[in-house]
Amino acid sequence: MKSYYKLKKNKIIYLILFIIFFLKTNSYSDEITGYAKVIDGDTIRIKGNKIRLYGIDAPEKNQICSKPWLSLNVITFNKDYECGLKTTNLLKKFLKNEIIVCKKKSVDRYNRVVAICFKKKRDVNSWLVRNGLAVAYTKYSKKYIINENDAKKEKKGLWAGNFEMPWEWRKKRK
Repeated sequence: MKSYYKLKKNKIIYLILFIIFFLKTNSYSDEITGYAKVIDGDTIRIKGNKIRLYGIDAPEKNQICSKPWLSLNVITFNKDYECGLKTTNLLKKFLKNEIIVCKKKSVDRYNRVVAICFKKKRDVNSWLVRNGLAVAYTKYSKKYIINENDAKKEKKGLWAGNFEMPWEWRKKRK
């Protein structure tokens, strides 16, 4: 009789340990922390977790935009540049050698974690939009509209020239 209760007690202990283990692992947690590897302007990887930055959309790596190169009174000459690559490189520089904390919002159809990420206490998603390196992805969130309006008003990044919204650019290349 004693061994029956001892066996039952051990099973309960193992079950509790099992639950604690899964609640503490990154893939089942609401927070992912570590050094980020930048994949592109709105996607990073931390400890094997592919993370899509919530509420924003950045130009694709091979997307081309244009910006003013020379202005003479009423005539402006534009120059093409690799805006997607520029955003990717600036994000790498911004996140370099820093611990990043991502707060999970959901998981998308590509099985990526969708999250708001922070460098120290600074919202990385907001930083990208505020500097004109990405746009507010209003199809999924209104959170970064104010940041986008500020970047537009100050003609920062993408807003200094001409570009196609990333979702429109991707649609044309399917």
